[in-house]
Amino acid sequence: MASSKTQGHRRNGEFEYLCVDSFIKNLVEARSLATAFEIGLIDFLIENKECTFDSMQKQLKVDRHGIHLLIGLLLTNQVVESCDERLRLSREFVRALKYRDLLELKLKISNLAAHDFLNCFSDLVYRPEQFVNKVSFIKLFSYDKCFKETKENYELTKRWMRITTTYTKYEAQVLMKYHDFSRYRRILDIGGNSGEFALQICRRYPGVSATVFDLPLVCDIGLEHIRSGPEADRISFIKGNGLTDDFPKGFDLVIFKSMLHDWPEKEAKQFILKASQSLEPGGTLLIFERGPFEITEEPLFHSMIPFLLFFRSFRSPNIYEEHLKGLGFQAIGIEKITLETPFYLVTAAKKI
Repeated sequence: MASSKTQGHRRNGEFEYLCVDSFIKNLVEARSLATAFEIGLIDFLIENKECTFDSMQKQLKVDRHGIHLLIGLLLTNQVVESCDERLRLSREFVRALKYRDLLELKLKISNLAAHDFLNCFSDLVYRPEQFVNKVSFIKLFSYDKCFKETKENYELTKRWMRITTTYTKYEAQVLMKYHDFSRYRRILDIGGNSGEFALQICRRYPGVSATVFDLPLVCDIGLEHIRSGPEADRISFIKGNGLTDDFPKGFDLVIFKSMLHDWPEKEAKQFILKASQSLEPGGTLLIFERGPFEITEEPLFHSMIPFLLFFRSFRSPNIYEEHLKGLGFQAIGIEKITLETPFYLVTAAKKI
């Protein structure tokens, strides 16, 4: 008989990289900070530590009215601080710059998704079919472009893979903190994208080899992503279509990370069935997915808009739990980990 266990959630204060969200609280802060990056203001202060208003204006070649407005907005957002009429980056923002790739990515995609939120939120609420046809942000993730090798398809696929790879870079750290991967030898990452998660696991655990199963162009770009690292010889890519192709077999761990929410429930359950056939007896199936959106008394940050647009896609882990029970899995565990939104770590053991 399968046993189920749900553990308490973790506070996001455990994960320092989430500090970047505190500088993307609203539209004005997000747009002004993005501009500060774009015109070189942030890099100028990184290089010079501190400067006067006049020296910054001269260096950046921005008129006084424009730079005065921008600096005022950055002061309000605590990106910069002023001391004895000299400007410098705040200590808190310098800390956030340790995660600059994530900070700039969140700025870019939240500002992009804001157009869809402003123009189509009513459709999102009560005309979801029309919403999907109208918005541009969700259409970035064009999986239908990942089969035929053309220059256009390559660039479109690489564009959205930069988003997923950056998020995986940090979310992998969370997952490795709460799950012990040292006991596995052969890992299959379904929809493993650029191989970033496989790369991080192999980097930490020298005895592990990993296989990524994904769409053809995704695998090509993934090979480019991992090939320069010393772990590359332990990471392989298998091209396929999860809807029509069987998954490779003979693994002691199969992973779904931020993949199942992309598909309707029927298809998601079919993927889990195929994954169970890829596992050796006693092997582990692991699902790490965002859960249902939670609205609390805390205001939603501007950086949350991209997730808000996908709110219909995030499922309760109980759906996966019931399906795993039906497939005969044992020792089913569910753990809630709160990041920007709730994540659920679901693990289950294939019957021996």
